[in-house]
Amino acid sequence: MSIADRYLCTGVSWDDAGPFLALRTPDGAASQQRLDAGTVLSYRVLSGSGTDDAQSAAPRYCLGSVKVRDRHTRISEPCPGHSAAERGYQCGPCFARDDWRFVHNSHRSGIAPPGLLLYLAQPHWLYIATFADGTTKVGTAADGRKALRLTEQGAVHARYVAAARDGRVVRILEDLVTADAGLVQAVRSGTKAAALARPLAPDILEGINARHAAAVRTLLAASGLEGFTVTDETWRRPEQALAVLGAPGAEPYPLDPGSGEHGLVIEAMLGASALVRVEDAETPFVADLARLKGRRLQTGAYRSVLPALQPALF
Repeated sequence: MSIADRYLCTGVSWDDAGPFLALRTPDGAASQQRLDAGTVLSYRVLSGSGTDDAQSAAPRYCLGSVKVRDRHTRISEPCPGHSAAERGYQCGPCFARDDWRFVHNSHRSGIAPPGLLLYLAQPHWLYIATFADGTTKVGTAADGRKALRLTEQGAVHARYVAAARDGRVVRILEDLVTADAGLVQAVRSGTKAAALARPLAPDILEGINARHAAAVRTLLAASGLEGFTVTDETWRRPEQALAVLGAPGAEPYPLDPGSGEHGLVIEAMLGASALVRVEDAETPFVADLARLKGRRLQTGAYRSVLPALQPALF
């Protein structure tokens, strides 16, 4: 058995060419598995038991640390100990040397490494994003990743409501919106994926997003804060999102993508959620590929063994 087919998954990402599974080889080299339509994603999740039993409990492993050099350059450093994750997706030592951990609190503490300060000095955007069940959040995006940030989030509708001078100002605005408008700053990937099997009607989701965005623009305009301008700009989602939202009869994938063996054919992606086909099943499924983040995978000739399915009545 070759180790060349074994990887640590660092998550689902998007670039201008589309979605991909970000991977690392055992020696820490970066690799990719594109997730274009028609891609066969066949793998098993390796357990932490010291055996090859993919059915055993599969832990999350540390994804290492990030060094921020400037607004354009972030260097990912693999975990030197190949350790299990202790908090989120990092072990304790990698968390301690990670530059990115300061980003969400730097506007309160004033503490950030020099490279991160350069990153935060660029313009940022405040957005309002709505997902398939109507859940709506407030978030931020650096100017260079203004569109891709929302694409990776798996938004169904979104609007940019403020253009901020820098990353400090935009995070002050984000906290204000959470405190005064009650919008959350994070939505679980599992919640996003499950909602895609029963999305609300497009006009309802559009209305929800428009109402929240209008309320936030009013709040920002009356805030008396400086360093930003109120905006009204609609985000354009990728065309393949329509294939996920409009898939007739799609059901949640009945297995956990983060453990066991799987053979999936990708039909379309929305964020980290994949519309997939499985051998011998007529039903299309929505699978949460964010479950692969931090897992050790082995690619090969694997297949999904589905349980007996009870069709939904509604």
